[in-house]
Amino acid sequence: MISILITGGAGFIGSNFISCMQKKYRNCKIINLDKLTYAGNLNNLSGVISDNYYFIQGDIADTKLVNNILETHNPSIIVNFAAESHVDKSIANPEDFIQTNIVGTANLLYVAKNHWDKVGYKNKLFFQISTDEVYGSLPEDQPNLKFREETPLSPHSPYAASKASADMLVQTYHDTYGFPTLISRCSNNFGPNQYPEKLIPVIILNAIKNKPIPIYGDGKNIRDWIFVEDHCNAILQLIDSGMRGTVFNIGGNCEIKNIDIVRFILDALDKPHSLIQHVEDRLGHDRRYAVDTTKIESLFKFHPSPFEQNMLATIDWYRKTYA
Repeated sequence: MISILITGGAGFIGSNFISCMQKKYRNCKIINLDKLTYAGNLNNLSGVISDNYYFIQGDIADTKLVNNILETHNPSIIVNFAAESHVDKSIANPEDFIQTNIVGTANLLYVAKNHWDKVGYKNKLFFQISTDEVYGSLPEDQPNLKFREETPLSPHSPYAASKASADMLVQTYHDTYGFPTLISRCSNNFGPNQYPEKLIPVIILNAIKNKPIPIYGDGKNIRDWIFVEDHCNAILQLIDSGMRGTVFNIGGNCEIKNIDIVRFILDALDKPHSLIQHVEDRLGHDRRYAVDTTKIESLFKFHPSPFEQNMLATIDWYRKTYA
């Protein structure tokens, strides 16, 4: 039986990943370690099959706890979703991001290495879930330019810097010790279970309630969007690949301006565009993100599903869930 430790599994992407994991592997032991901060919600896991599923509330920076989990459950795979992820919060309180995203990842690596050194690295994997924000920003006037896996890291927010630091720690464990790692850097996710602080759930919920929708600056910042289930299935493909010590970009090949996302959602909900309210731009706001997904597409035939149908399904989920 595969035994997998998922950190941050009560969060947005982590909870969706557990759902996808259970659909693909019925005979799999899942240990979900989550601190249950404001963005973690056990209701996200209401559909999880209880057989061979274990939830543990705790902090990835807690060495004693993590060591006990590895000694008790002996996972062969660790997927680290646990992270502080909201850029605005990182600007206001960067220390929280340093503690979880850097110190927490360092602790997971340290404990996992000590444990796996005893049993060997065969069939073991430490999978770091990262973000395209570690690359920095792309120019708007070069639409063919995208972030490649070899693009130098150039983070512009405390959040992005903390994730870049974690990525480098993970990579050095592979390069120094031969530790079995993978890193994926994904574009903006959307879908069910996302905490209503990010752009898309804020737009949907405000629109439903006929409340003003705040948009930073001119709203022309460009992001690549991917449905969360597509992201999770890509992670599963990479886990199954057996590859180690490398980086993969995961994206939706769907670049859209923030203002156009707002207009799409308003039109889908039959709400007036007058709800849009431009506010002062965020500090260090990156203008454009876009990842080159040639590597994962060529090796694993990965292709994201259509944006429009997934967005309409997401809108419907929020409308039913928050009605």
